[in-house]
Amino acid sequence: MMDEESRDHDQQHQPLLEGSKLKNSRTNFIQDAISQTFRSSAHLANLLPTGTVLGFQLLSPIFNNQGRCDFASQSMTAGLLILCGLLCFLSSFTDSFRDDKGTVHYGVVTFRGLWIIDGSVTIPHDQAPEFQLKVIDFFHAIMSALVFASVALFDENVVNCFYPAPSEETMELLTALPVGVGVFGSMCFIKFPTTRHGLGFPLSPR
Repeated sequence: MMDEESRDHDQQHQPLLEGSKLKNSRTNFIQDAISQTFRSSAHLANLLPTGTVLGFQLLSPIFNNQGRCDFASQSMTAGLLILCGLLCFLSSFTDSFRDDKGTVHYGVVTFRGLWIIDGSVTIPHDQAPEFQLKVIDFFHAIMSALVFASVALFDENVVNCFYPAPSEETMELLTALPVGVGVFGSMCFIKFPTTRHGLGFPLSPR
């Protein structure tokens, strides 16, 4: 009689134990994924303008108060995200040119060629087609903005600022979304590499 009661008691607790194990397994999976995304954020940052990424990494902890945000902190953090995303987008339409003395000049790509910002030099007519605005530039601009969004979501303080107590489903989405966008963006940049050397990117060899 005692053995049967003990067996029934164990059967009643077994589903609870299994549910607990599944929950712990899912939690460990999420933690592992978060760790992996933080390690991959450094690689994604290499696809973006250096100054924009450094500026975001410097100002973000100050604006979001280490993830403990009120309305003012959320507003400043949102403004910083929009500004940095816009800079990543617009930087894709810049390029650089070396003159005969080896001096690097930055400009904005147009349908006619490269418009030098300081107006100190003019691109030779035979080289102007190399700097003309192309459809691929718009593609790179969109992907740069998306990759920056992924880098921002890798920042735990940014996530905590807007989602201080996310549900389990929201946490899974916040973990999987930047990984997916980051991988897709990296593949696109590898498949369709940019030839621009604009503001915040390595200097032009041309």
